Amino acid sequence: MGTYYNTILTFQPFEVGLIGTIVLIVVLLVCSALMSGSETALFSLSPAQIEKMRKHLTPTNEAILQLLSAQDQLLATILIANNLVNILIISLCNNLIDALVVFHSGGWEFAIKTVAVTFVLLLFGEIMPKVYASYNPEGFARVVAVPLKVCNKVFKPLSFVLVKYSDGIQNRGIIQPENISMEELENALEITENPSETEKEMLSGIVQFASTEVEEIMHPRVDIEAINSEENFDEVRRVIMESGFSRIPVYKENLDHIIGMLYVKDMLPYVGESSDFDWVRHLRPAFYTPEHKKINELLEEFRSQKVHIAIVVDEYGSTLGLVSLEDILEEIVGEISDESDVPEELPYKVLPDGAYIFDGKAHIGDLEEVLEVGEGTFDDCRGEAETIAGMLLEIKRDFPRKGDKITLHGVRFTVLTVGGHHAEEIRVEKEKEKKGGK
Repeated sequence: MGTYYNTILTFQPFEVGLIGTIVLIVVLLVCSALMSGSETALFSLSPAQIEKMRKHLTPTNEAILQLLSAQDQLLATILIANNLVNILIISLCNNLIDALVVFHSGGWEFAIKTVAVTFVLLLFGEIMPKVYASYNPEGFARVVAVPLKVCNKVFKPLSFVLVKYSDGIQNRGIIQPENISMEELENALEITENPSETEKEMLSGIVQFASTEVEEIMHPRVDIEAINSEENFDEVRRVIMESGFSRIPVYKENLDHIIGMLYVKDMLPYVGESSDFDWVRHLRPAFYTPEHKKINELLEEFRSQKVHIAIVVDEYGSTLGLVSLEDILEEIVGEISDESDVPEELPYKVLPDGAYIFDGKAHIGDLEEVLEVGEGTFDDCRGEAETIAGMLLEIKRDFPRKGDKITLHGVRFTVLTVGGHHAEEIRVEKEKEKKGGK
């Protein structure tokens, strides 16, 4: 075996003068480690950590803030210094290996030198410092801040040229920022470590905000509390007191002809007026929005027009529903309740026999959750419907009648009461599995 190695390489006697080369290599490796780790540390500082440094200005904190104020120049300085140090390390390591080993094969010399130097540089100059800096960015940043500030000044002419050149390339469109799709953002949210339910719900709302349409969050037409313009002031006062709303649509003949919005605060000075008081002249103009408008666009319109509520209309101008500023904000922050809100009743009742009575306006998703049948069970039946009554109408293709029975995916629906053309109460029960036997 020794004879085989002798045909590849021969070790030379160690000379005392090589100690200086080894010490210099170690020092340069430390410098390389500091440069590599500084990139990870400085660019990993959180906004909270940076704000804390601003409030407690020390020479080190001031140096960190100054470096981060020009991030492109900082990155250029780190790359220049790190590459210079690494070139020196490679050169010195090659000289050290040549002084200690005589190679009898050019191929082996190239392979061993490459493997040895690459291993040393990657382990001690890249991987270890970056791992440590990622776990302790603030502490690492304090160590390298002042030395990096000096390097920033030394390499400023060269880094300035590099930054200007890279900016020129980017401005010419050679480097284009990559667009991130909503799906990628949602996937990123799914793999985020340890988010609280509140944080996850809010982030998910923000991600989906720009893709949500008005019709998805509006209150449907049947739920609109409105006042006929022909009503006397006594009736108006009654509706205001019972509804609890601060803004109420006013219509002429029917909801497709809304003539304005009644702001309750505008009626406060006239609360003691008689029943024949002309309250209609105090209406404010109604604000309309199409059903397919994105809610982020509507939010901007609310802001610019200084309104808080809009009437949702279809392509023919018919009233479909109503949407408020609160509805839009709830898409991000979740349900908003105030002292005037009453606890929301469940959209179903449980019967002694295990069946349920659902409100026809209950959401299909709530139905699936209560029955524990799995999300999306009724997707092939619902069409465009969002409610249980809408799904039955989609299946039956006709107005519901009391006593109608429909079975979908092992769930039986029985219409109990009907209001107008709408199923108001529906009995829902899972069909019992038939036991086989001989």
